[in-house]
Amino acid sequence: MTTPIALTIAGSDCSGGAGIQADLKTFAALGVYGASVITALTAQNTKGVAGIHQVPSDFVTAQIEAVFSDLAVGAVKIGMVAELAVIGAIADGLAKWRPRHVVLDPVMVATSGDRLLKADAIEALRTKLIPRASLITPNLPEAAALLEEPIATDESSVAGQGRRLLGFGAGAVLIKGGHGQGPQSIDYLVTEAGTVPLSAPRVATRNTHGTGCSLSSAIAAGLARGEDMETAVRNAKAWVSAAIAAADRFSVGHGHGPIHHFHTYY
Repeated sequence: MTTPIALTIAGSDCSGGAGIQADLKTFAALGVYGASVITALTAQNTKGVAGIHQVPSDFVTAQIEAVFSDLAVGAVKIGMVAELAVIGAIADGLAKWRPRHVVLDPVMVATSGDRLLKADAIEALRTKLIPRASLITPNLPEAAALLEEPIATDESSVAGQGRRLLGFGAGAVLIKGGHGQGPQSIDYLVTEAGTVPLSAPRVATRNTHGTGCSLSSAIAAGLARGEDMETAVRNAKAWVSAAIAAADRFSVGHGHGPIHHFHTYY
């Protein structure tokens, strides 16, 4: 029997709600073996980010080599990459090992509002990583920042931004609507074939820490299991929506608490 394996390349969240920790919980919850390459250590909790310690790019390369030289990685999720040298190391690793699926979450700002991506790294993200991605998953502010445009406010402008992001070389774009308004949270999957709106009820909770990390890793898990892109995205959105709805079962921290990754188990 073949074991589906997914790799997360991202930063560590010592409080366990986002980053590498959220990704590995997501993989486990969805029946996929998870491996990790850590790009940065963060001192953070549910209230915010107190510090970031970057992992040297040569050690990021060493981790990538160790994983790919031994494990049959079915999909890669890329999260926090704040330094130019680390972006280069990841791009070189993807060029060498050529994983079939790459899900890129262009993490720029944490749920708490703390900026995680340095301004001088955005162009490298556009030119080195996005062209190697099967899917990128920006939220509304991140999509606007990547395009240097105002934040989209309706379906037509969201779809337009998605098409322009495809022009950077990504296979597909999922623009997340969590920052929008209204009773429904609508994400838009944009491909060369068109735009597919994906809707779920907006949940009134402050426990949303790690939502974006978990969505992108859930999509990677689906791709690692052999799902096609639209199926993987639909299943991941449904799973994350349920994890958000169950988040208030937890009482963790004093700020934006985590979602419930194992809501189907306890």
